Amino acid sequence: MNKFIKYLQGGDLRSIAEVEKLLPLVKTQSDFDELFENLFSIDRLVVMRTADALEKISATNPELLSNHKAEIINFLDTAHDKEFMWHLALMVSRLDLTTNQLGKVWAKLTKWAKDKKQSRIVRVNSIQTLFDLMKKHKVLETDLNQTIREIKKENIPSINARLKKLKK
Repeated sequence: MNKFIKYLQGGDLRSIAEVEKLLPLVKTQSDFDELFENLFSIDRLVVMRTADALEKISATNPELLSNHKAEIINFLDTAHDKEFMWHLALMVSRLDLTTNQLGKVWAKLTKWAKDKKQSRIVRVNSIQTLFDLMKKHKVLETDLNQTIREIKKENIPSINARLKKLKK
């Protein structure tokens, strides 16, 4: 049995359960890999909390994601739950992407960012990652600017706030 599961179960979608207690327990690549396995759970709560933990850990240790690059990119096509998608959108920016992978990631995140039916958190996190990727790949700047122009027309306060922050 996965040693992290007890920190991820129970409650409802408004709760992150005991994710904060789990974070210091992930000390090695092996620990990270074991935690990552929970993304394949059929329990939406477990997936959401696992994604939250992985996103927090990878913010300071992005190299831990490298073993899972293909899976993370594939999740972009299979993820349906907004709670998973908003963490996924941030984690993918921490991967070392090939040109083909970058194209796939860019297209998916642009779609999420423009999708008016999508969760605002997913949209904001997608915009953030598009911006982060553009900083690494300046050739994408024109495309990002076009996406931002389209999104600005919606005049959504939470999205406009992120766009304003990115301009600084």
